[in-house]
Parts: sequence; C-alpha cells; structure tokens
Amino acid sequence: MMNRFAIFIALCLSTTVYSQKKDFNLDKGFVAKGYDVISYFENKAEEGKKEFSTTYEGATFKFVNRKHLETFKKNPKDYLPQYGGWCAYALGANNTKYDINPKTFEIRAGRLYLFYNAWGTNTLEKWLEENPEKLKKEADLNWESYQ
Repeated sequence: MMNRFAIFIALCLSTTVYSQKKDFNLDKGFVAKGYDVISYFENKAEEGKKEFSTTYEGATFKFVNRKHLETFKKNPKDYLPQYGGWCAYALGANNTKYDINPKTFEIRAGRLYLFYNAWGTNTLEKWLEENPEKLKKEADLNWESYQ
C-alpha cells in the first residue's frame, strides 16, 4: 500500500505531465467556454450543447450539432483556437495568459483567435488598432514558452 507522500508525488507528476501536454483555457470546463469552434469559422459565436461534445488532447469541446462535432473529429487541429484559447492580444502584448469572452473572436489566415472583452476593455479592438501581424508574431513566440 502506497503511503500518502508517494500518492501525493504520483498525483503531482501525473498532473504536471497532463498540463504540459496542452495548455488549454478550460474556463467553465470547456475550451472556448463551451462555444462551438466550428461555428466561429461560419462567423458565428454559438454556445455548444453537451450532447454534442468530444475530448481532444485532454480538453472537452462542445458543438451546436452533430455535423459540427463530426467535422471537428475529422480534422481537430484545423479548428483549435490559437494559444489554447487564451486571449491572443494579452499573449502578444504582455506574454500573459488571460481569459476570453467567447463572443469576441477573429479568424485570421484560417486560424481562430479569441479575445478578452469586459469592463470596457475589448482586446480585439486593441489587436486590430495596434498591429495584428506584429502581435501575432509576438504571441507565437511567447506561446512557445508555455509548451
């Protein structure tokens, strides 16, 4: 029988390995707070339904219908939010993982970017006003340090 210390160490190691695998923003238990990542590519922010959900790389995704679920399952990497679903602006401007508002998004060069939008601060507007390509390059570099 394992002692408590051994169990604690085993849990820590398994948690570390798990979190290093993919660093998704799982607020509310789902990627993109349960919004359908396929819908974003149709220029809609739609909350998914639990009956149309799947797990990919340890994270759960919800979809609005079976068609979107099956589309995701065929090519999940094509629909993953950049930077694990953390705010793209915050990662590019400050190297900070910051929460998002799932209704605030941009599709850029076929990729999904999510942004914070609350309390009078809309980081998508800041992203677009500043230099999105420069911020994207910075965010790409900064994201590497989290992987």
